[in-house]
Amino acid sequence: MNSYYILLTIALYFGILLIIARLTGRKGGSNAAFFKGENKSPWYVVSFGMIGASISGVTFVSVPGMVRGIDMTYMQTVIGFFFGYMVVAHLLLPLYYKLNLTSIYSYLDTRIGKRAYKTGASFFLLSRLVGSAAKLYLVCLILHTYVFQQWGVPFWSIVVVIVLLIWLYTKKSGIKTIIWTDTVLTLCLIAALVLIIIETTQILHLDFTGMISTISNSEHFRIFEFGDWHSRQNFFKQFFSGIFIVIVMTGLDQDMMQKNLSCRNLKEAQKNMYCYGFSFIPVNFLFLCLGIMLLVLAQRLQLTLPAQPDDILPMFAAQGYMGPSVLALFSIGIIAASFSSSDSALTSLTTSFCVDILRIGKDTEEVATRKRRRVHFGMSAALVLVICIFELVNNKSVIDTIFTIASYTYGPLLGLFAFGLFTRLQPRDRYVPNVAIASPIICYITSVLTDRLTGYKFGYEMLMLNGALTFAGLALISTKNKLKE
Repeated sequence: MNSYYILLTIALYFGILLIIARLTGRKGGSNAAFFKGENKSPWYVVSFGMIGASISGVTFVSVPGMVRGIDMTYMQTVIGFFFGYMVVAHLLLPLYYKLNLTSIYSYLDTRIGKRAYKTGASFFLLSRLVGSAAKLYLVCLILHTYVFQQWGVPFWSIVVVIVLLIWLYTKKSGIKTIIWTDTVLTLCLIAALVLIIIETTQILHLDFTGMISTISNSEHFRIFEFGDWHSRQNFFKQFFSGIFIVIVMTGLDQDMMQKNLSCRNLKEAQKNMYCYGFSFIPVNFLFLCLGIMLLVLAQRLQLTLPAQPDDILPMFAAQGYMGPSVLALFSIGIIAASFSSSDSALTSLTTSFCVDILRIGKDTEEVATRKRRRVHFGMSAALVLVICIFELVNNKSVIDTIFTIASYTYGPLLGLFAFGLFTRLQPRDRYVPNVAIASPIICYITSVLTDRLTGYKFGYEMLMLNGALTFAGLALISTKNKLKE
């Protein structure tokens, strides 16, 4: 009965998204609406929806599990995120609005050259496709394992249906629709998180004061780590890495910036960034508090927790320890989190490929629209294909490896944009792809050798090293005082 209830809830949920898509697309699906929402998106709606877009289904299940291994030190990175959003608001957004960009990678064409432009766009397309597929794969796997497997539903069919639904409600108006669907998705995500915390508190027979006391007195309620420089949880590593993670994964990411560029003007886009950046702190804090509550509940019930931290919340939700309502909330929560990141990823992949690779800005509206629809469907098919490849490999550790590789691809983007913004040197464009490819390779070799020789393990700070190497490489292939006009 629980599975039928969940299925009905999910069907109703998708029905609401399709209705929103119908309403937002009733005045036509122009390219201006698909790519930039006709620059009419209210900043407060964009801000609220971007919370869900930043929290994938992987985050929904992973962040609570982090507490067991690293306590609440992830908050150090989250605090760094806020300052990163301020940098994006005052350094990158003014540039994008000044140039009236549809794809942010067009800046590289203006500043450096066509090969730099294609290189930046290609790094984004690869990392976003792989990263989005990996996130959606884990969600499909959880739904298949805990909900649909008992009915004999094959994994691939779940993937096809989910991607098809995303394609259906984004195919006509793209970002114009996503701005509003992400608002619903974020509302569902936050509601699910809060209600799961309330259910856990009731199972532990705690009132609000008791919940605060339980969390604050836990041995895992450790936020700051200033002592061990070798630790990946060192405050300065986490804080500054958080700043740079936001700069590259929001400010230099077409997926996230496309929503900001749909605001009416620069001032409203900056308001969106302030509000969204601040809101991200309490949301992540709640996820970590849930993690502590689950550890307390496991100890009280004398449960053996799974070896993988990602399996802790799904175990409680699916195996009846917290009742059927939590299972339903969990299912809605991970779907909301995944769809709010996957729908915008699909739209941004379509936008970047159309604008950066096909250059449809040179086509008539009719031809450009036809190409855009084909690319949108093709990207959906590519997403299904990559997810099914993950299932064939059938190894969760591969996902960690893929995320690590994908994180390396943002380093060259950081170096390219930093070089363009802070120097007047002009790199020899034909050598830029070589530098962008060499930098992550050198970083990987450095990471392996450093670990073997000194025991030092690189964390998120590898991103900064990667960007610095790209910056240095571009300087080596540059000529002085010949800034491209």
